[in-house]
Amino acid sequence: MGAGYIAVEGPIGVGKTTLAEMLARHFGGRLILELAEENPFLPDFYRNRERYAFHTQIFFLMSRYRQQEDFTSYDLFAETVVSDYLFAKDRVFARINLSDRELALYDRVATVLEQNIVWPDLVIYLTSSLETLVKRIRQRDRAFERGLDTEYLEILCESYGDYFFHYNRTPLLVVKTDNVDFSRHGERFDYLVEKILSRPTGTEYISFDSMAIDGR
Repeated sequence: MGAGYIAVEGPIGVGKTTLAEMLARHFGGRLILELAEENPFLPDFYRNRERYAFHTQIFFLMSRYRQQEDFTSYDLFAETVVSDYLFAKDRVFARINLSDRELALYDRVATVLEQNIVWPDLVIYLTSSLETLVKRIRQRDRAFERGLDTEYLEILCESYGDYFFHYNRTPLLVVKTDNVDFSRHGERFDYLVEKILSRPTGTEYISFDSMAIDGR
């Protein structure tokens, strides 16, 4: 039996893709990655968010939906599927970037599409301080992220925090990542794998600062 469908989430620069790749490799599962580089509006969005927000948002929504359609061919009981995004999180970005009229139209489209979406068996929400995120974004130096300003990143982190504070659709692991690099800290990755295999219920918190765990 596989680990089911796992979605890794968190703000820009937190390490979603790296962890998703490691989990897919560990479980021998399928990997579904958000193709941010393929969004032709993204560089323009970071330069002028108000003008290009709707174009960027709709492109991401449809791109993610096309990927989600492939789930009809997966046996989620027998295999593992890992993605570096949760489809429903698209609204996190929409609500902070779109005008009221744009958001109303977006919501109409998203509501129709979400009826056909498969929800994960587990969501892993990675968190980090703003300072750590800025450092990581600068280190990876993606061309389309060079126009990303700290104020927007801070608003995005707050929006993520609010969304997942109220999230209860699936089991949720909230993992603080300021002092962990899963690609370098094998023992901490192994610990996370153990938590996944324990089939958590509700919401659990992991802080590798002290290896302390809390739950609710």
